Amino acid sequence: MLKTGDKSINFELVNTKLEKVKLEDFLGKKVVLVFYPGAFTSVCQKELCTFRDMITKFNNLNVKVLGISVDTPFSNKEFSEKNRLKFDLLSDFCGEVSKNYGGVHKNFVGIENYTVSKRSVYIIDEKGTVIYTWISEDPGKEPPYEEIEKLI
Repeated sequence: MLKTGDKSINFELVNTKLEKVKLEDFLGKKVVLVFYPGAFTSVCQKELCTFRDMITKFNNLNVKVLGISVDTPFSNKEFSEKNRLKFDLLSDFCGEVSKNYGGVHKNFVGIENYTVSKRSVYIIDEKGTVIYTWISEDPGKEPPYEEIEKLI
């Protein structure tokens, strides 16, 4: 797992339009990576809607927000539309990016082989260095939004 001060790990995932998105495409901008366990769950909905409500501030500061989960792009699309999200949701269907960053919960809710992204937030600076890390072992815990906002 990455920690503050590490160089970010590039990845390529698809968004809800099935377009490929690479982290390296955003060099020169700060990027907020928001890993969430699953679309259509109450805590994830509240979390991503909170980031939606902060997006104008992020956009004004040239900051890119990317939501990442192991959900399919089709689930993410419906979730994004339902909640009027104004940032990309990326599908990490195999969980590899999640494992490299904040990690995963294995056998989630007691279901064998059901793996989801751990709720985590990373801020990556314009040069690709991780400048903030927040990871929760508790999927019901939301990130410290004010702390993230201050760092941006």
